[in-house]
Amino acid sequence: MTHPPIHSFGRRRGRKLKPGRQALLDELLPRLRIDLPVGGALLDPATLFAPGARAVWLEIGFGAGEHLAAQAIRHPEIGFIGCEPYVNGVVALLARVREAGLTNVRILPGDARPLLERLAPASIARGFVLFPDPWPKRRHRKRRLLRGAFLDLAGRALAPGAELRLASDDPDYVAEMLERLPGHPAFRWTATRPADWRIRPPDQAETGYEAWAIAEGRQPAYLTFRRR
Repeated sequence: MTHPPIHSFGRRRGRKLKPGRQALLDELLPRLRIDLPVGGALLDPATLFAPGARAVWLEIGFGAGEHLAAQAIRHPEIGFIGCEPYVNGVVALLARVREAGLTNVRILPGDARPLLERLAPASIARGFVLFPDPWPKRRHRKRRLLRGAFLDLAGRALAPGAELRLASDDPDYVAEMLERLPGHPAFRWTATRPADWRIRPPDQAETGYEAWAIAEGRQPAYLTFRRR
């Protein structure tokens, strides 16, 4: 007997989209949406972008897209893949893509795990999982993303030496990250001093959720792991 996958995310939709936002979903998303290969075929993510893309970076759970869009503007030579199941967040990123005229962004509007299962091994040069849902209630913690099978998939997709950057404002989830990832054979924590996890990397844009958490008095932790 097979069991449905455990979702690591909550609702898929928020407030009803205004006509202009709905038009982004109807007209722009089909041009940027990633279609996963059928059967057992693997996807080389470099083929999603124009020839000459130096590398491909992946952000899982991009929220409203502030960080992903800022990175894509800063690094036009990099191809960016964003995964986000929340429709209103997808639309927010689409608006940023249109406003900035970005051509180096592709989107999977859903769970990232099917994409990770299909990515060619060692094809991602940097990954981001910034402020994933901490599922703070004990009975919900099985829904946390950064566990077992996901870490196996991420480790397979990341190239040797690639960074996996994490951030959270939930102390319990941070403690779990620091228990699970250094214990996984694919990942090595790069921190050598407290500032390495207390201060956001200078080349990493602030997210809207991050700004709200700091305004509420919570101190995020920024954890960088390297693919062994």
